[in-house]
Amino acid sequence: MANAKATLTINDNSYDLNVYKGSLGYEAVDIRPLTQNKLFAYDPGLVSTAVCESKITYVDGDNGVLLYRGYPIDQLAANGDYLEISYLLLFGERPTKEQYEDFSTLVRRHTLVHEQLTKFFQGFRRDSHPMAVMCGVSGALAAFYHDSIDVKKEEHRELTAIRLLAKVPTLAAMCYKYSIGQPFMFPQNHLSYAGNFLYMMFATPCEPYVVNPVLERALDKIFILHADHEQNASTSTVRTAASSGANPFACIAAGIASLWGPAHGGANEACINMLEEIGTVDRIPEFIARAKDKNDPFRLMGFGHRVYKNYDPRAKVMRKICHEVLTELKINNPLFDVAIELERIALSDPYFIEHKLYPNVDFYSGIVLKAIGIPTSMFTVMFALARTVGWIAHWKEMYKQGNFKIVRPRQIYTGYTERDFQAMDKS
Repeated sequence: MANAKATLTINDNSYDLNVYKGSLGYEAVDIRPLTQNKLFAYDPGLVSTAVCESKITYVDGDNGVLLYRGYPIDQLAANGDYLEISYLLLFGERPTKEQYEDFSTLVRRHTLVHEQLTKFFQGFRRDSHPMAVMCGVSGALAAFYHDSIDVKKEEHRELTAIRLLAKVPTLAAMCYKYSIGQPFMFPQNHLSYAGNFLYMMFATPCEPYVVNPVLERALDKIFILHADHEQNASTSTVRTAASSGANPFACIAAGIASLWGPAHGGANEACINMLEEIGTVDRIPEFIARAKDKNDPFRLMGFGHRVYKNYDPRAKVMRKICHEVLTELKINNPLFDVAIELERIALSDPYFIEHKLYPNVDFYSGIVLKAIGIPTSMFTVMFALARTVGWIAHWKEMYKQGNFKIVRPRQIYTGYTERDFQAMDKS
């Protein structure tokens, strides 16, 4: 329902437009009536355009706020686990103890993937980027469930959500195992969501594997912090694909493809690559000077954020996790020495403070994942694993609202005006 009216005047023509106000955040002007007069908004990247209504996640970049269903991200990470937060995102409210146990049991029952799907991996080169494999095998799930999904039915949408939440970690671990030539490890349903993933990643049939509880909890928090982030590029991609009525597994594969970009999910991988390029603490001043030089193309990765003009609230949580993991593992690695010194400089150097270049969640998550033993090439796969529940939540919300239209952006055409195409003399 419109809260107010706005009047837009263009060349002596005036248009009355509705103004909508959400429960938090900016007001939005409804520009849809403009199309009736052959007018539309020019907004590259859709950074000033609200394309939907949503009750899932709220981000206030100016004040460093991130809420899932109204709950602050730091409280969720401190007091919940990933499956509890997944239930919250999917269904709108946190579960009761009984609902949590039923939900967790249901997820565990769907962790296995079809045996025939394991054959898909053999079609990929062993040195393929894991995200390339992840795009392929996640999309391939559509071939196994295409006859059993009617997205118009709520119970089918909920079953699809459970299947994706359960199977994506299995597929992610298989991507890693395939790349190093080790056998796939079946999920262990007595383990936690994060613990089971660690098992599938690092266990072998040769000897028992015991999950480190500190690493298990750290990974669980990483999953929570990355579970959703409002209308980012990959979530918007999932919504765009879903607007055509596409198979939900194909929609998630589209989101994974979008996430792969270095400006989105690949940022933590780029951050580790930067730390390796710096190499040692004594070279940090050189790279700091380059970062401050406007004429130098070098950029510090893992600092600042497209949305947050304040400290990323996820980074505050990740910073604590990072130090806990490094303390637990007692790793002596120059890479982590470089990271800790860069962090100190970023939090004290006037240039960084003035330009609000605080360490972001990608900076810390890359360090933690590296310390756990997850290879850099798998970082974006980890992000996709965590973000899957957010994508599904938005997909479910779209269908529940039922008033969405197929996404069809407009353009400003700057090509040739109409011209004649004559037959070519080919004799």
